Amino acid sequence: MNAWRLTPGNLLLGVFLLLGAVPLVHGKWIMAYYMPWFSARPYHQEWGWHWTMDRFNPDSTNLLGQREIASWYYPLIGPYDSSDPAVLEYHVLLMKLAGIDGVVVDWYGSTDFLDYGSNNEAVKRLFQFTRKAGLKFAVCYEDQTMRHLIDANDLTPNAAIAQARADMKYLQANWFGDSTYLRYHGHPVLLNFGPQYFHGETEWKSIFSTLDATNQPAFFTEDNRGPVSLGAFDWPPMWLSQAPGTGGVLSDAALQGYLAAFAQKSASWPASISSAFPRFHDVYSRAADMDYLGYIGDHHGDTFRETLGLALTNSSFMTQVVTWNDFGEGTMIEPTEEYGFTNLVMIQDLRRAFLQRDFPFKEADLQIPLHIYQLRRAHGTDPLMAHALDQIADHLISGNLALARKELRVLEQ
Repeated sequence: MNAWRLTPGNLLLGVFLLLGAVPLVHGKWIMAYYMPWFSARPYHQEWGWHWTMDRFNPDSTNLLGQREIASWYYPLIGPYDSSDPAVLEYHVLLMKLAGIDGVVVDWYGSTDFLDYGSNNEAVKRLFQFTRKAGLKFAVCYEDQTMRHLIDANDLTPNAAIAQARADMKYLQANWFGDSTYLRYHGHPVLLNFGPQYFHGETEWKSIFSTLDATNQPAFFTEDNRGPVSLGAFDWPPMWLSQAPGTGGVLSDAALQGYLAAFAQKSASWPASISSAFPRFHDVYSRAADMDYLGYIGDHHGDTFRETLGLALTNSSFMTQVVTWNDFGEGTMIEPTEEYGFTNLVMIQDLRRAFLQRDFPFKEADLQIPLHIYQLRRAHGTDPLMAHALDQIADHLISGNLALARKELRVLEQ
């Protein structure tokens, strides 16, 4: 693939960073899209589908000691369980120090079907940690759940709207009223990955009618503004990589064209969400009964640097980082063996450049959550160690890194 081409946008970004003449954009959120769907031993009795995809065996390891997982990339802490408190603390502390303001969680609803029930429990636990750290959270609703339920004969088509209303009531009862839930002009932000099942205005109005007036959502759909949505969010356009002659690889020109087209159409909307992503390299062609979606190169970090710089400086109200941890599609910015903390450092640098000149955290600070996680793993349920690590995590949240480092050094002696 050709190297990432020089564009007016990234040329201007480079000039700003070199000269320090950077325009600050106030009030824009950086939210990481988060997958809560990983199940792993020994936290659970078996490995979940998102690590195995019916083809990989995480109980098998290579010469490097890495487990065989459904990804081209390997988490720095190894494959993990999304309900594990030590993992959730590690993720949230990293986000805090990287300059990420919160999470948008991929949510398949409140029903206990397939792994949706366990995923929902993992979301509850994640939000406990984001609240403690003072991070925001929001939900991306997957209405494709209705099709899955109907195909499994667990739901009739006539009951689909009632099920979606039940999901909305669940959101209202559990999260919409939370002070850390992300709101736009007073309304809870709700994304939808699609729509994939409900396509009509009447359907969505009926679904949202069960919500209180104060909880009518600031609703955002994928790519295009829907009939009841405030706007939309962009996403890696892998459908463009399937055009004849592409070989499954999304060209630089096609990606630039997609981003420009989204910016043009979103200019007339009340609001929009602009996404940034580091790459797209799915493992589906190696998994059972899965279709290859395509490829976007990392280009030595330029893909993320370009899309993040654009998302932070355009007129969107929020920057969405796609994704924190979708290992199956290779879009994760979570630290990996292959990329380390590279993408998190970029967020630190560009936040300082465009949002917050006095953002205090640096690359070396990102090692502290990793050390906390490693000590929790090494010492198991030791109550004295757990208490000491809890205090160190609190120091990080309050911004007292000097004290956190001092107490870590004592524990590591």
